[in-house]
Order: sequence, then structure tokens, then C-alpha cells
Amino acid sequence: MTRAILAGPDDAGLGTALESEGIDVAHVEGVLTADVLDDAGLADADLFVLTDLDEATAITVAKDRNPDVRVVVYSHDSLPEFARGQADLAMDPTLFGVEMVAEELA
Repeated sequence: MTRAILAGPDDAGLGTALESEGIDVAHVEGVLTADVLDDAGLADADLFVLTDLDEATAITVAKDRNPDVRVVVYSHDSLPEFARGQADLAMDPTLFGVEMVAEELA
């Protein structure tokens, strides 16, 4: 089973869409420290989906803790320059609906 951490607000319902595709989703919000991500199961996660780019430093933490995790950014905001090389995929919710994103990630 694919495991994902959805980090940040989920106003669009991406977590539900991912679960509908059979993905096990752990949802975390707030300050995304290494401990928070570890507690959410980062070591076993296949996907790290970030919706709050104020927490973009969590991308670096996620990749340091689990180099194999696929980082997906789902946000209207621009990805900071320092994180662009570590994100595998960045999508704007205006252009990509949650069902389509979930289907592609599954």
C-alpha cells in the first residue's frame, strides 16, 4: 500500500481523494519539524505532499530523513528557490483538481 504524509491545510479535500485511490494518508499541520514528520511515519512514506509553502523547509527535512520519498507540492503559491531542486512535482490547485492529482499519484 502506498503511504503518504499530507502536510498543511487540506481545504480542497486532497487527503480524501488520495484515500479513495487506496493511499494511506497521515495528515499533519503546524510547524513541520523532524519529530512531527517522524511521528507521522516519514520513514515508511512513499509520498510527502505539502500544501503550505510557509513550511517549505520541511521538504529538506523530509528528503534528509527519507531520501526515497517523492515530494509533491500542491499549492497556489510559488515554490521557494531553495526547495525547487528537491521537489519532484509541483501543481497548482487551480489547474489540477484533487481527483486528477490523486489518480496520478496512485
